[in-house]
Amino acid sequence: MDTPGPVAHIRPASAEPPHDLHAHLHATAALARRFAEPFGAGDWAELLGLWHDLGKYQLAFQQRMAALKDPEAHLEQHPGKVPHAAAGALHAEARFSAGRAERQLAQAIAALISAHHTGLKDWEGGTNATLANRTPYEATLAATPPAALLAAAAPSSRPRGDDPALWMRLLFSCLVDADFLDTDGYMTPEHAPLRTQWPPLASLAPRLDTYLARLAAKAKAEAPDSTVNPLRARVLAACREGAALAPGLFSLTVPTGGGKTLASLTFALHHALNPAHGKRRVIYVIPYTSIIEQTADTFREALGREAVLEHHSSLDLRHETPQSRLAAENWDAPVVVTTSVQFFESLFAARTSQVRKLHNIVNSVVVLDEAQLLPVDLLRPILGAMGGLSRHFGVSFLFCTATQPALAGMAACRGVGFVAEAVRELAPDPAQLHQALRRVQLTLPADLSTPRAWDDLAAELATHPSVLCIVNRRADARLLAELLPAGTFHLSALMCGQHRSDRIAEIKARLAAGEPVRVVSTQLVEAGVDLDFPVVYRALAGLDSIAQAAGRCNREGRLPGLGQVVVFVPPTAPPPGVLRQACDAGRQLLKAEDPLAPAQFGRFFQQLYRRRGPLTDKHMICDALKPEDFPHFNFATAAAHFKLIDSSYLPVLVRYGNGAGIIDQLHQHGPDRGLLRRAQRYVVNLPEKSVQALVRDGVLLELSGQGVFVQYQAGAYSERFGFSAEAGDRLKDDELII
Repeated sequence: MDTPGPVAHIRPASAEPPHDLHAHLHATAALARRFAEPFGAGDWAELLGLWHDLGKYQLAFQQRMAALKDPEAHLEQHPGKVPHAAAGALHAEARFSAGRAERQLAQAIAALISAHHTGLKDWEGGTNATLANRTPYEATLAATPPAALLAAAAPSSRPRGDDPALWMRLLFSCLVDADFLDTDGYMTPEHAPLRTQWPPLASLAPRLDTYLARLAAKAKAEAPDSTVNPLRARVLAACREGAALAPGLFSLTVPTGGGKTLASLTFALHHALNPAHGKRRVIYVIPYTSIIEQTADTFREALGREAVLEHHSSLDLRHETPQSRLAAENWDAPVVVTTSVQFFESLFAARTSQVRKLHNIVNSVVVLDEAQLLPVDLLRPILGAMGGLSRHFGVSFLFCTATQPALAGMAACRGVGFVAEAVRELAPDPAQLHQALRRVQLTLPADLSTPRAWDDLAAELATHPSVLCIVNRRADARLLAELLPAGTFHLSALMCGQHRSDRIAEIKARLAAGEPVRVVSTQLVEAGVDLDFPVVYRALAGLDSIAQAAGRCNREGRLPGLGQVVVFVPPTAPPPGVLRQACDAGRQLLKAEDPLAPAQFGRFFQQLYRRRGPLTDKHMICDALKPEDFPHFNFATAAAHFKLIDSSYLPVLVRYGNGAGIIDQLHQHGPDRGLLRRAQRYVVNLPEKSVQALVRDGVLLELSGQGVFVQYQAGAYSERFGFSAEAGDRLKDDELII
């Protein structure tokens, strides 16, 4: 019988033979090479795969594996894990150190291999500290790994593009995903078939075309004299035609109701499938979880349930399958619908679980829905990453919105440009579309500086049977709703996701039935929530917000005349920062003859970006990843600071609907992955300081040792308002936005 070779992994409770280390290294290398070939770094990825677990040849590691496999062994003789990630990194430094270029090569390899379990680190104090301990490497050499493995050739290709930090993150993605997949193939072999069940991208275009033809026929039958349907058909045809254009940057500037969602999907799918382009998938990025579900549902209806991966933190478990859970790890699906948080934070992430998906963004088509909501304070690093992905990694971007941001002239990260002038418009004459799809009349106060009292506004709102009023703060939404007649709906993010979804569904049903309905909401309804009111009031805000509010008025053009959009000056100013500066910029531009014309938004965003100035890289992400520092990047610092959601907020699980039962189960059984996934629909995010105070007051409870905060006081959550003012009155005004 052959003597078994060194072991990479074992399944202690299984009779399965150990996972051979030599086989694991070569399988990981082959898989990593395949992942990196699309951006010309296959030789780098292969070497990373060959050396990533070199330290597992150590005698101490092999003894640990034998002890785990042998039920009679005394594990106390082999306690804890045996460090092994640094060995391959140190071998790279030993092999390649002749000149400056070779040292850079060695250090880049060392940074990636040493991080393949713990995540990317800062070079100073992180990677170099890990490499200071040479013991694992010396123990590895003492175990005499195969000479051919140690002598693997250096990569001959060079880093692609002008952003080597992005290139390194993509390369790291190839390594960690390959390592995970090969390990999972051994540890959980039943997963492997589930990873290959997605339909090919090419099969989706006929499905979409059939669906669109069916929709068009239905629309014509229901409204043969509609002026809107021909305009939507023009937009759709323009997107089909534009799909043949060379890959790069695109915009789709279409007013609300112009059919942007399906037109943009049509462009993305046909652009990806063009034989000259060679794209592999479509990634649809949406700013808010409040609209991702309705978009994903539309795509499932058009393409088939099995074709669409919906990935966000508040996943609706009705659509989750074992296959989708696995694909969410690395986005290996033909169509991915995700959030801005998932997409952009992954681009700058350091954690292995977040980075795994990055290599699957290469050679894709990315649609940025509601592109005006790109976070202003992170705009420079975002533009740098998008510019690099577009120019050097085969990614086509489509900026899709009625209110296009003014990106021309914006400075991206140092040494990494973003050529906004290269953005090609797909819509046929946006100015003409704006006029043709005009469905509202905008009414402004005589004085845009004099505030209006809440009770006066409430009295006017009460005269309308159906009306939507959008305000700037959570506290304002509650106060105004309390002044209105009984039955007025309230929407804000002090309500958990399931609560908001239930209320929006109820509001839509009443609107569809022609029943009176009054709603007071924060701006969470402005981006893509397809409400349709005859009258909309909007607190003074940025021009983009006012335009988005107008998109909730006479949305389907069913009124005999124009819908009414009324702007008012609220008694409370917007919070300091971006929202207040946007409001100030909007106040000036509202005086124009047609303040909602497409050209106005370019002027608005130019003013806003000028006001923010250097704060478009508020956390100095670009300084942490300067190209000239290659490969000594501060990956961990960049990842820690690149957050679209304020990390000072904590999720609190509330007793709404099934949330109460989930809290009780967590009390009884402790944290469980399935339970915590279900809990995401019943979470409200509150400031950390407020959470701590609420715990002290007995309103909230931290489950022991779990880091999970739950509602304890029964009256702290209201069926009408969500997290109640009585429990939340310690929240400061500037913490009550949205």
